[in-house]
Amino acid sequence: MAGGDDLKLLGTWASPFAIRVKLALAVKGLSYEYAEEDLASKSELLLTSNPVHKKIPVLIHNGMPVCESNVIVEYIDEAFAGPSILSDDPYERATARFWAAYVDDKLLASWATILFRGKTEEEKSEGKKALLAALDTLEGALAKCSDGKGFFGGDSVGLVDMVLGSQLSWLKATEVITGEEFFDGEKTPLLSAWMARFSELDAAKAALPDVDSVVEFAKMRQARMAAAAATTPNS
Repeated sequence: MAGGDDLKLLGTWASPFAIRVKLALAVKGLSYEYAEEDLASKSELLLTSNPVHKKIPVLIHNGMPVCESNVIVEYIDEAFAGPSILSDDPYERATARFWAAYVDDKLLASWATILFRGKTEEEKSEGKKALLAALDTLEGALAKCSDGKGFFGGDSVGLVDMVLGSQLSWLKATEVITGEEFFDGEKTPLLSAWMARFSELDAAKAALPDVDSVVEFAKMRQARMAAAAATTPNS
């Protein structure tokens, strides 16, 4: 494997943004050092590597930090040999970037509303509707982008696959916590088949966190948020 000590990734185990970087590194066959960050007490390395946002993930390559997950994925694609993550075709690259942004803007926001951001049952219900609508839209996007092949990137995993795939453990955890099934083999058969196919990839097995661990982590976060809300005086 390439890379060696030249690569260091700062992240947290449950972050979908760090997970997609792990996926890109795995697809390229790169070895790297991983440093788990405590976001309640951020390391000096993180603060100096990303002084603007002070957020993970950060990939440090030969001492040079690269920030923002999708920027990092594209950097990995351009800086290292191996399977291409983005197409050589400008239109296909633009299309992939569009759908990658859609996944983060719509899909991630919807499950985050269900689990964390929604303060009322009505808000959580709206989150579920938004999640189902996003999956329906992505079903159509997969049909068009894959051109009948296995992934959004065609025959191989691309940017959209990584951005969506990085959220699979969280989507499955949302199903466990709510007791509802969002990946429906009848309503979204292509996405359901894609999810099964993606989950069997060696890169996915290495990068995706255990769903039960994510469920436990989410419930702990929900409990902390509820406790904080209970001690906050009404305005």
